[in-house]
Amino acid sequence: MGKIIVRLDRVMADRKMSLNTLSEQVGISNVNLSKLKNGRISAVRLSTLTAICEALHCPPV
Repeated sequence: MGKIIVRLDRVMADRKMSLNTLSEQVGISNVNLSKLKNGRISAVRLSTLTAICEALHCPPV
C-alpha cells in the first residue's frame, strides 16, 4: 500500500501563510491542523483536504 506524504509546512512557507490563517480559512482548529502538518494523524476528511488545497491554491498530488 502506498504512503501519503504531507508537505503542508513547505507549501505554507512557500505561500507565506501561518497556521492560524490557514486554520481560519479552512475552518478547523489549530491543534488539528498542526497534527496534520506534523503527520500525527491517520485520516483526514476529503472535504478538509479540499479546503486546504483551495486555501493554498494547490492541487492534491
